[in-house]
Amino acid sequence: MTLFAGFESGRVAVNGVEISYVAAGTGDPVLLLHGFPQNKALWAKIAPALVALGYRVVCADLRGYGQSSKPVADANLSNYSFRAMAVDQVELMSRLGYNRFHVVGHDRGARVAHRLCLDHEGAVASVTLIDIVPTVQLLSDLRKEVAQSYWHWFFLAQPAPFPEEMIKANPDLFYETCLFGWGGAIATDFADDQLMAYRASWHDHDAISGSCNDYRAAVKVDFANDLQDRERLVAAPSLVLYGESGAMARLYDMPSVWIPFCANLEVHAVPGGHFFPDIETERVASHVFQFLQRHPMSKQG
Repeated sequence: MTLFAGFESGRVAVNGVEISYVAAGTGDPVLLLHGFPQNKALWAKIAPALVALGYRVVCADLRGYGQSSKPVADANLSNYSFRAMAVDQVELMSRLGYNRFHVVGHDRGARVAHRLCLDHEGAVASVTLIDIVPTVQLLSDLRKEVAQSYWHWFFLAQPAPFPEEMIKANPDLFYETCLFGWGGAIATDFADDQLMAYRASWHDHDAISGSCNDYRAAVKVDFANDLQDRERLVAAPSLVLYGESGAMARLYDMPSVWIPFCANLEVHAVPGGHFFPDIETERVASHVFQFLQRHPMSKQG
């Protein structure tokens, strides 16, 4: 298939960077945010399904990823924090004409979406968080089983240029270990053109640095921000989806772990591991659509 056939595309200058996006459809706006080690190509099947169901869908690359800007990290790493990334996306949506929208995020994109809900509550009509536990929960309760499954957090967070240089030596080996190792997936589980788009980023040295800076900021900046906001609830209607055979399901009781963080929560398991949005696209689109139908913007204040 051709990725995002019929979608408009562009790069918008916001918050000191340029954010790459594709968009199509009419109706309530829905922002889709990818995770690591991917880019907006993650949504190449889900986005058209949501467009066909009556939504205006925007898929964006996070800063440091895909075709968005990959700035040099500030000394304090704040420009790679989820807070900075959330501002990017709020400003992108505003520039596109949407001051309020639904947001759906997987992996790092879900962490950005969580922070977006806390810092920009009025912008969020609903949020869907896919296969994460809150950052503060993961880093506060760092059991050996969690550390073993999430080893990449601590490798990527090492000072530059160590992880960058190690990855550059064989980027396909490193990223395939992540993509195929976190849920029993294999290459044929992924659409060829989506995998090609991922590989293009894997061989972009600036993108390698961008993702390392993302993880460095998570440990040094985001954890502190989340500790400060630990008692704040996500006010927007919240949907958590997780892979029933993935690490999150093995390591956490997913409904229980999210209840203290969300005022209006529903949780569903989806077959597969961490990358089930690439594989169970129809199930994911169906869950998101049904959730959005229960929380239309037209019925919200």
